[in-house]
Amino acid sequence: MNEFTKRIMMNKLKELTAKEVLEYSQKFHLTISKTQAQAITNHLKNSKFDPTISEDRVKMFKKLAKITDMETANACQQLFQKLIKEYRIEHYFH
Repeated sequence: MNEFTKRIMMNKLKELTAKEVLEYSQKFHLTISKTQAQAITNHLKNSKFDPTISEDRVKMFKKLAKITDMETANACQQLFQKLIKEYRIEHYFH
């Protein structure tokens, strides 16, 4: 993966707002509360995981399930996959 592109993606994840998470969840018909959206953005900001690496993604979603709940973590995982497809960047995630 191009390091520049990877840095842009990582920065976007760390800068996501709860409002953006809610907007994306509504767009893709996923149920996420305001409190959960805030917990998600806090997790992303403080995470050292690299979501382009499969093992790190698994760890990231497991940690998110502990912070919120399994249903929210699954919804986030679905949202993440839909965004990857929407932006046509599947090839960056192995």
